[in-house]
Formats: sequence, structure tokens, C-alpha cells
Amino acid sequence: MDTQTSDEMPRVPRVLFDANALMIPGEFGVDVFTETEMLIGSYEPITLRGVVNELEGLSQGRGRGASAARVGLRLSQRCTVCDNPSETVPVDDMIVMFAENSGCIVMTNDRGLKKKLSRCGIDIIVLRNQKTLDIIRS
Repeated sequence: MDTQTSDEMPRVPRVLFDANALMIPGEFGVDVFTETEMLIGSYEPITLRGVVNELEGLSQGRGRGASAARVGLRLSQRCTVCDNPSETVPVDDMIVMFAENSGCIVMTNDRGLKKKLSRCGIDIIVLRNQKTLDIIRS
């Protein structure tokens, strides 16, 4: 009989949401949490303290972007907020560093960040046609 201890149980994948991803519901009306679960199954949503700080700054303005950032800030409360791997680099670089070290998937629609993640062999969840999510396996 095959029995597994808790140390051997398969881990639920972690998905790191960047600011852009957390703003998608406010911009396009897509429920990123439900759509991610439909795409990959059960997962743990995480984000970085730097992403939350970025959303706080963006939410201070006016207009659609600020409104979407306020939605993103509220949604970030559904994520486990992890410490930044470094305080001296831009948020996108923090995301890449964290993903490389933890093996998590990253959800983003940021073109520059997607390129960096791809070069590092990190799986990425993206928004397609402003309505569905897809995963890019690296």
C-alpha cells in the first residue's frame, strides 16, 4: 500500500500576482482568481509587499487606472503577502528573483516582465483577448 507522509504530499502550486494582474478585474472585469483555478486547479495566491506598495501609490490618482489599482489593492488581501527578496531593485526584478527562488508561477500582463520571466524559464499566466487566462510554459 502506498502511503505518503505530509512531507511527500504534492504541494499546491503558488501563483504570484503582480500589480498588473491584480488590476485586471478593475480594467476588464475578469475574475483572475476563479479563472486561474479553472486553468491550473487548486493553487495558493501570493504577492509581494512591493506589489502592494505599488498598488497603493497607483490608487492615489484619479481615472480608470487609479480605480483599477484600488480594486487590485482590495484583491491583494486575498493573497499571502510575502517579503520582498530585495529592497534595492525595481518591483519587476523582485518578482523575477522571488519566482526563481520559489519556483512559483507568475501572473502578469506586463510585456517587459513577461520577457524577463521567459528568459529565466518561469511559467507565466497571461490575459488573452481581454477575457480569458492562458499559461505560457517556459
